[in-house]
Order: sequence, then structure tokens, then C-alpha cells
Amino acid sequence: MTSRERVFAAIRGAAADRPPVALWRHFPQQDQKAETLAQAHVEFQRRWQWDLLKVTPAASYYGDDWGLHAGYKPNPAGVRHVTDRPIKKPPDWAHLRNLDVTGGVYGRELHALRLIREALPDLLILSTVFSPLTIARTLAGEQALIRYLRENPEDLHAGLEVITEVTARFAGETLAAGADGVFFATQCATTGYMTVEEYEEFGRPYDLRVLDAAASADVRLLHIHGSEIMFDQLTDYPVDIVNWHDRKTSPSLAEARDRFSGCLAGGLNEWETLLKGSPGDIASEVGDAVAQTSGTRHVVAAGCVIPVDTSDDRLRAARDAVEVASTDPGEKE
Repeated sequence: MTSRERVFAAIRGAAADRPPVALWRHFPQQDQKAETLAQAHVEFQRRWQWDLLKVTPAASYYGDDWGLHAGYKPNPAGVRHVTDRPIKKPPDWAHLRNLDVTGGVYGRELHALRLIREALPDLLILSTVFSPLTIARTLAGEQALIRYLRENPEDLHAGLEVITEVTARFAGETLAAGADGVFFATQCATTGYMTVEEYEEFGRPYDLRVLDAAASADVRLLHIHGSEIMFDQLTDYPVDIVNWHDRKTSPSLAEARDRFSGCLAGGLNEWETLLKGSPGDIASEVGDAVAQTSGTRHVVAAGCVIPVDTSDDRLRAARDAVEVASTDPGEKE
């Protein structure tokens, strides 16, 4: 099977030669230019032959055109450190500009996607799009967002309207630039950060508008970031695959199989097993993940980006483990 056929078989719950596998990471030394970001992804893909490529821009890339300032200081996740945020007081939400997503940093990311598509014409490629509330949190700050949400809800809603319109247009443009689908990430849908009722008001309606803008995508993957996630509240989103930190927070893959009928992506603990474990530990964890899902409707993946200094022997162990986790077509419907 081709990698594309393998992923779509997983989405349909159909027979496949083996479970698909994909890992993704930041490229902090290359992500400030479209050409170098594209080259890093192409080289990563050609070396490891993942079944899909999730394109990972610079962390918080979506805020730069609104005045966010961030720089990179070496860290295992490969994310940038924010030094200045554009939202400092409630009226600032009304001053967010309705951006042209074909220019600026958004335009840079579209150019990178076009270059990756040109180099990898047959591969399933997902662009990275963040939820409007996640973007708002980055623009204002983690604790500041909660304060605005509870004390200045009308101002925050006004800002979310602009953020959502821009993000929805960007999602659509990534498909036009060559992405087959979107990796839609929310970092706020956790009960340790806000209540379910608050997410229902400030997260869900804006999420759905962005996902609707990507309705023509071949694949929509939902990433629910963090601990104590609102899994059951988001499983009715119009997505094909759900990914979360299943080795760190509930539900497990096996539990999620009973609560979501679509495809699950996960099974590897990126910070413990993948970064620190032996190749045997990694193979064992992959085998356990496949056993939890019976190898059906499952993409073997980590809970989020893998550490940038993950060694080659560990990546090879993850890649090789799925080759021995083949599925028996006779057991499939």
C-alpha cells in the first residue's frame, strides 16, 4: 500500500498492511524562512518515510503579523520564547487588524507549503492551524486570557471574531497551497485551565467556523493539547482523526475507542519513552498502542511534537516497530 492509502484505510477502518505512523517536530533553526523550513521537512520525510507529513511552523507564528515578538532560545521542544504581546488591555482586542493571509508570516507559511508539495507530490500533507482561542491566549498571555474571558467577555469576543475570520481564511489558503488537510490544534480545552462552559462559549463556536472553512480537506485532524482534556466535548467536531497526550492524560487509546468512532492518533510518550527509552522500550510501547486499538482506525504517533534532540536510533525504533505490527486483512470487515 502507499502511505496515502494506508492513512485513508485507517480513517475508514479498512484493512491495511500495517498501521500508519507519523511523528512531527519543530525546526527552530530553519523556521524563519519558507525555503529552509520546507527543506527541513522534506529531508525529515525522505529520511523516515512517515505515512503523513504534519508541517510544523515556528511556534506562535500566527501572532507575528499582529505584533507578537518572539525569539528562539534552545529548548527540547524547539518552541520560541515570547518577549512581547500585542494585547495588554481590554480595548486592544478591538484593534486587531483583519490580516491579508497571503502576505507577511502567514504568506511565508503558504510558500513553504507550496515548496513541500512540489518536492513531495504524492504524500499526504497537513498544515498546522491553531484554534482562535489558542491564538488569543498567545496574543494576551495565559493568565491574562482568563481574566479577559471572565471580566471583559465582550472585548474578547470582538477579538475572537477577527482572529477567527483570519484563521478560517488561512486554513482555506493552506489547502489551495497544496496541503491535503489541516492539523487543528487547541491548547485551551482542558479543565485545568478553564471550565467546560467557558470553552463552550469562547472556544467551540470559533473552532467550528475554522473547521468549516476547511471542509474541502481530505483530512481534518484535531489535536487536543494538555492534561485533563475535554475529550468528550470535542469528539463531535467534524474531524477524521483525534490526537492527544494519551500516555499522559485520560482517555487511553483503549478508552477512547469506546468514546470516538473515528481514527485515533497516538500511542507514544514523546518525553519519556521516545526521548529516554531504549529501542526495545519504544517497540514495546508501539506494540501496546496497536494492541489497544487492534490496529484499526489508528495512526501511531506521539502526543505532540517530539523533542528536537530525539536520537536517530529511537526514531528508527519507532519507525521499524510499525513494520512488525502488521494487521491481518482477514480480521477486518
